[in-house]
Amino acid sequence: MSMLSKIAIRPALVATALLVQASVVLAESASDGEAVYRYYCYQCHGYAGNAQTLASANLAPPPRDFTSVTRDDLPVERIVETVLNGRDGTAMVSFASVLDEAEARAVARYIHESFMAADRIDARYHSPENGWTDHERYADAFPLIDGSVPLSTPWESLTESQQRGRRLYETACVSCHDQPNTGTGDEPEWELRAVSYPRDHFSHRDPNPDLVSGASPYAQHDIPPEPNGLSATALAGRPLYQDNCAFCHAADGTGRNWIGSFLEPRPRDFTDPEFRLAQDANALEQRILHGIPDTSMPAWKSVLTDDEITAIIAYIQETFLPEEPTPR
Repeated sequence: MSMLSKIAIRPALVATALLVQASVVLAESASDGEAVYRYYCYQCHGYAGNAQTLASANLAPPPRDFTSVTRDDLPVERIVETVLNGRDGTAMVSFASVLDEAEARAVARYIHESFMAADRIDARYHSPENGWTDHERYADAFPLIDGSVPLSTPWESLTESQQRGRRLYETACVSCHDQPNTGTGDEPEWELRAVSYPRDHFSHRDPNPDLVSGASPYAQHDIPPEPNGLSATALAGRPLYQDNCAFCHAADGTGRNWIGSFLEPRPRDFTDPEFRLAQDANALEQRILHGIPDTSMPAWKSVLTDDEITAIIAYIQETFLPEEPTPR
């Protein structure tokens, strides 16, 4: 069975982000270009290939907009080369460890046929083919997304329809449409950090107490703990963990944040009393260095130094473990 045929979409993802729901169909064969694209590529390049994603707001240079180029501008062979080798100076990494040349060529052909040669309605994100039947029922939220109603507008100044739209935006749409193009200069200033973190204005903290954000079950796990008595090594590891590990494992080490809740297999919960590996610093170091096959845990040996990994392990052991770890 191929990797793609094993994929399971967790209910938490569907409920939180309203993401394509039951319409995500993965092909039986990993050589199916659409299945490869929808698993590895859409997060940055978008279902419609136009790169109108959160990644485009946070990456410099932004991901490629395939709809803005022609087949001659970006031939199949160049796409295949980029998929397999990555592109220096960008966030486009090599996928050679998870895709072979046939799969890379299949996804390159899919990009050509879907985004450069035809107006594929079934490739658009909010389309009936992608599960968004009667999309107009979300119309109250559209002004919050396109910026015609700034998010900074006081609650009491919003119409009844706009108030309904803001509730909908904050409890659903914000999971993906997190960078409204208001252009007013007075909207909330949001940090460029991992997109799994719900923003303070639209999660557990809100100026209007009547609003309860759907992100709150996840937001509580994206609040870093503040333990006392951390060693100097663990203190050095705290920002390293939050910048590199919390995206999947959550700021509180539980793996129960937005991203962690739909990854399969689930990211390790460092607070689980049954998890003994974290007490073995050497074993944990090896998994950080080399990753874990058949999971979302990548190798960090080319990203973090030995001292940084040591600091992260110290932070995990001193902050999350339910009992005293074995000393390094």
